[in-house]
Amino acid sequence: MKAYDVVGIGNAIVDVLSPADDSFLELMGIQKGIMQLVERERGELLYAGMHERRQAPGGSVANTIAGLGNLGLRTAFIGRVHDDALGRFYAGSMAASGTDFPNAPVAGGELPTSRSMIFVSPDGERSMNTYLGISSELGPDDVSDHVAGATQLLFLEGYLYDKPKGKQAFETAARLCRQAGGKAGIALSDPFCVDRHRTDFRRLVKELDFVIGNEHEWCSLYDTDLSSALEQAAADAGMIACTRSGHEVIVVRGDEQAVVPVNRIVPVDATGAGDQFAAGFLYGIATGQSLATCGRMGCVAAAEVISHYGARPEADLKDLFRAHGLI
Repeated sequence: MKAYDVVGIGNAIVDVLSPADDSFLELMGIQKGIMQLVERERGELLYAGMHERRQAPGGSVANTIAGLGNLGLRTAFIGRVHDDALGRFYAGSMAASGTDFPNAPVAGGELPTSRSMIFVSPDGERSMNTYLGISSELGPDDVSDHVAGATQLLFLEGYLYDKPKGKQAFETAARLCRQAGGKAGIALSDPFCVDRHRTDFRRLVKELDFVIGNEHEWCSLYDTDLSSALEQAAADAGMIACTRSGHEVIVVRGDEQAVVPVNRIVPVDATGAGDQFAAGFLYGIATGQSLATCGRMGCVAAAEVISHYGARPEADLKDLFRAHGLI
């Protein structure tokens, strides 16, 4: 029996959330609704401009792992934080939520713990400005065989490909997992990330066991319309999931296909919708559910997280799955 059901590897980022209207975003030169990487000076300027700050442990795949911990799976997260106040907060928060955080905060060094300044608009859209800090130094030395090689599923964050050492960590973890009989997959992360690494990601789709992305990411990956992109993806990958916000979820594995309708709700804060979709979806895979049930579990988890501020679930997701007749 594996030590873990799901292990994630990605950027360990403290989310700092604040409400902001469109005029503030325009004034500060913030592009609405996307994730932008910022340098340290820009990050400090944006942090100073925030009011009503709320602090939470974040990072895309780390949020997914937290959702899986909420569902009772045995989880771990491979990330890198500095031994500063935010880093200790991050490591402590992961442990308190039941997820192993095997890499201790790093003492010394110049780069602080990563943080993302997230401005939440009245319509729930979030504009993320991320200073990567020490998480950009995550490398293969941070990947332990006792973690990556001891899991049923490994979930990789596409954003890691923005740094050479992150790419090496990612590929080391995938190799260790698959050599030990586990399955490895990736979140495409965002269309701009896909644009930056299209060649690598097309190779990964063919090599990994599952790939999760939204319609914009899949279209970017294959540089074509959604129907053609999913046709190519289905031919390349072991399993794919495509989320179409407010419309449907499409899941394909070989000759099997499931299309799951999405119930539209007005988000309080859209932060983490994709991350928690992945949590519900991976829970379904880990527990041997049908493709349709995996998709529905993802939708229920995503709907929960957009009903409140923050990127991690507040309700008991298993109770919600029961209420929807999924378990």
